[in-house]
Amino acid sequence: MVSAVSSTTAQPRHCDGRIASTVFCKNRTAGPVAGCSKTRDVLARSGGLQSASIGRSGFPGGYSCGITHSMTEAVSIFNRNTVRLHRERALSYPSDSDFLLREVANRLVDRLEDVTSHFETAVELGCRSGILGELLQNYSRVDSLFCCDYSSNITNAARSNPGCRATAFSVADEEALPFGDGKLDLVVSNLSLHWVNDLPGSFAQIKRALRPDGLFLATLFGGETLHELRSVLSDAEIAVEGGLSPRVSPFTDIRDAGGLLQRAGFALPVVDTETITVFYEEPFRLLRDLRGMGETNAVQERRKTFSRRETLMTALNLYRERFAGSDGRIPATFTILYLSGWAPAPGQQQPLKPGQGKVSLRDFLGDPVANLETGTTDN
Repeated sequence: MVSAVSSTTAQPRHCDGRIASTVFCKNRTAGPVAGCSKTRDVLARSGGLQSASIGRSGFPGGYSCGITHSMTEAVSIFNRNTVRLHRERALSYPSDSDFLLREVANRLVDRLEDVTSHFETAVELGCRSGILGELLQNYSRVDSLFCCDYSSNITNAARSNPGCRATAFSVADEEALPFGDGKLDLVVSNLSLHWVNDLPGSFAQIKRALRPDGLFLATLFGGETLHELRSVLSDAEIAVEGGLSPRVSPFTDIRDAGGLLQRAGFALPVVDTETITVFYEEPFRLLRDLRGMGETNAVQERRKTFSRRETLMTALNLYRERFAGSDGRIPATFTILYLSGWAPAPGQQQPLKPGQGKVSLRDFLGDPVANLETGTTDN
């Protein structure tokens, strides 16, 4: 394994004026599965969201948030019908609630633009309101884009989006994909697959649907996502109600994600992570945005009744007491996993076996002791 550290300053992306600045400090590890980067971002949001930083976890709803979970076998953790209902409800919320979906979609498109391949047929899984279709308007290396989601109401919303460049829209369940083997050149998904019960099965279906040398590119919530909200909800419920109900949405971590890509048969798998911390003036605005993104609790064993007002108010007060900064704003951490893998094909780049390297790292980087003595560095 060869490790490298790089530091980059990126120009801010202006997403309706919400992003103030962005600084990337990435630690990457090269190996069978490349990845693991750390990022500090700053988001600014009027009326509440004011800033951004690294992460691991799940989602409130009801509200609940998560723990790290290894999704290595098919289990029924989420109620898929509830996931659908939450996303349909989110369509009625103000459009500014999707700021995080849009920002991550921008970053996903940035990664796609680094790929020089041409894609004749592309499919988006979990299209929501057509955000990714908007951003791919000027992307010339995709001929046909098909937008899919779990609900006809959602695909109709994407179809009515005048900026979405999709060729067609279709209802499709990520757990039972309707595509034939070897029919697609590109499959993309933005912040949708973390609600899939059988993630290994979905990855295997995606890999089968891709033609040789086809690309799979996706983002998931994972890691320490909303760890602040998770801790205060748990403590509040124990203090007020004397027990703890299932409020946890399990998410895969970066190590499991890489293993699942390999298990599904993808070649050249890469997984890396970025953490975005958003600062709110009021925790109620965080809860509103989670509902507006359709990211509230869909765990099968969740409480089926409304949370008690006393429990919720206690949790929000704990949030302010524990996490508010000197300016009174509270942070909400979101960890984003970026996954990519290729359908195997002849002529693809192959990793060398250990010990087959022909270039010494010392020759490439220079002698660090000599560099320190002379005060020089090799570029």
